Amino acid sequence: MSLAESVQARVMAMDAALAWPAPAKLNLMLRVVGRRADGYHELQTVFQFIDRCDRLWFDVRDDGLIRRPAPVEGVEERDDLTVRAARALQRATGCRSGVDIRCEKNLPMGGGLGGGSSDAATTLVALNHLWGTGLDEEALSELALPLGADVPVFVRGRAAWAEGVGERLVPVELPEPWYLILAPPCAVSTKDVFSHPELTRDSQVITLADFLSGDASNDCLSVVRHGYPDVDVALEWLSAWGGGRLTGTGACVFAVFGDQESAMEALRQSPARMRGFVAQGLNRSPLFDRLQEGLQAGGD
Repeated sequence: MSLAESVQARVMAMDAALAWPAPAKLNLMLRVVGRRADGYHELQTVFQFIDRCDRLWFDVRDDGLIRRPAPVEGVEERDDLTVRAARALQRATGCRSGVDIRCEKNLPMGGGLGGGSSDAATTLVALNHLWGTGLDEEALSELALPLGADVPVFVRGRAAWAEGVGERLVPVELPEPWYLILAPPCAVSTKDVFSHPELTRDSQVITLADFLSGDASNDCLSVVRHGYPDVDVALEWLSAWGGGRLTGTGACVFAVFGDQESAMEALRQSPARMRGFVAQGLNRSPLFDRLQEGLQAGGD
């Protein structure tokens, strides 16, 4: 390795060490059990993280400006959840610091993996530490909810049984299997799914014990399969590997495997036009570990 290559490798390693993870999630079950007067739906769902993550970097500024210097395709800076999260934290605490936010997107948009929500949560957790604003988990979760119904679960960082619009969370300990996740070449509109006239909105309320006994249905599945043929094709293909499941409103679908090699073998045989990856389920978000590293180091 040349001197230039060695220096570049060290710089890349330092850059990676400063990154903050924003993990994906899977909805292992999703039931729509009612509709509220404000139009939102009452849900029951189970969240589990996976070890596939976006990565974010935060360069603290002393002039109060919050910027996203690099563009993100299809997302205006003012609409970016990381920018909105940073501004929400700044307003709530009166912090005079600013930040430049850089995000490496590894999670598909519109896939039901929660990438945008996770990015927002990582921004809140990281800047609360880097700015020294001192909010506890409860306060951060309250800031998180207006940004999106599933942002709080990423802030709290534990696999959870969720009710309400997804904000009432009870931590759960689940098996941590390997998943094959396919990302069909389409993006599903959550708004369109939840406004669809054929969506089931009165499913029977179940318990965590029911889920653990095998009730892992997703009430959005039928609407998404009929409206998005690429998702239907992916689910049909996964049925040969023990059955495909939809995460959230999709478009991503997944199958469960007992070991990494079995999941990798299925991935090798997956249709060429289907992007996919193998990831392990996690009951604890890697964001917690990164925060602990920062606390031990006294900063970043």
